[in-house]
Amino acid sequence: MSKISVLEVENLAIKIDDVDIVTNINFKLESGKTLAVVGESGCGKSITALSIMQLLPEVARISKGSICLNSRELTGLSEKDMRAVRGCDISMIFQEPASTLDPLMTVGKQIVEAIRAHNKISYKDALTAACNMMDKVGIPDSTTRLKQYPFELSGGMCQRIMIAIALICKPQVLIADEPTTALDVTIQAQTLELMRSLQDETGAAILLITHDMGVVADMADMVMVMYAGQVVEHGNVLDIFRQPRHPYTRLLLRSIPHIEKGRKKKLNVIKGIVPDSHNWPSGCRFHPRCPLAEVLCSINEPSMETIELSDHSVSCWNHTHEIESTYE
Repeated sequence: MSKISVLEVENLAIKIDDVDIVTNINFKLESGKTLAVVGESGCGKSITALSIMQLLPEVARISKGSICLNSRELTGLSEKDMRAVRGCDISMIFQEPASTLDPLMTVGKQIVEAIRAHNKISYKDALTAACNMMDKVGIPDSTTRLKQYPFELSGGMCQRIMIAIALICKPQVLIADEPTTALDVTIQAQTLELMRSLQDETGAAILLITHDMGVVADMADMVMVMYAGQVVEHGNVLDIFRQPRHPYTRLLLRSIPHIEKGRKKKLNVIKGIVPDSHNWPSGCRFHPRCPLAEVLCSINEPSMETIELSDHSVSCWNHTHEIESTYE
């Protein structure tokens, strides 16, 4: 029996000054599952997450589509109603904790405010809950740390504070936007393990935005590959890694460095850059960079096609063709 989706995004489109930034985004996320959203910078990952939180910049707007949290439509909610949802039912860990945390407020007070914004609880009880959460996220000597300001903490500690704030009200959905980008390798591993253990404890669904395919392999149940504001491939993590079908997905996986190749072996790269949103290519948006591109690809835009009755889908005219192994 399939589980009920806690978050459903259907036909989502976002415009900035009447320019399509993101189009036709569709996915479902179940409780206790992790969906990884991958792609190069500029592909629309972060702005999709911000639209779910209803935190788009003033110049951007949702022009089409539906965002449902437990069957409740979020796109039409007032700011007052949405504030009751943010931090309680759905939370977000941002890329840069140092710039997200208030530098003029102790970290303890910031966690306490997150609790009291959604719960009728005394300051003393909220402070106790904050200490307990800091212990859970692996911050030592929490009673002392509560009184410190963000600038007094390391990047890893600030990231843990962000996770504590995001999880303090036990949200049903956690959005993590590049949560390990600014951290060293050891702290990255600790942060991912922390997210995984807290997910096991609370049953939260995680939308994980990353460009690190190693993190995807370690954390994700499902993978959504975005390119130039569109979803080009979607499937479970095993299918994406074992049988990727879109040329972009395959090239992303080939670009992962392998230690066995040796130092003199050139890294595989994807030629070119992500196109500018004011000048999307006609047809398939990846065709100017694609080694399998044909005339058809530059004229007609492919639609998402389900592969063999599975939950694996791809948007490509030539997804059955092989890419030459010499492509670098």
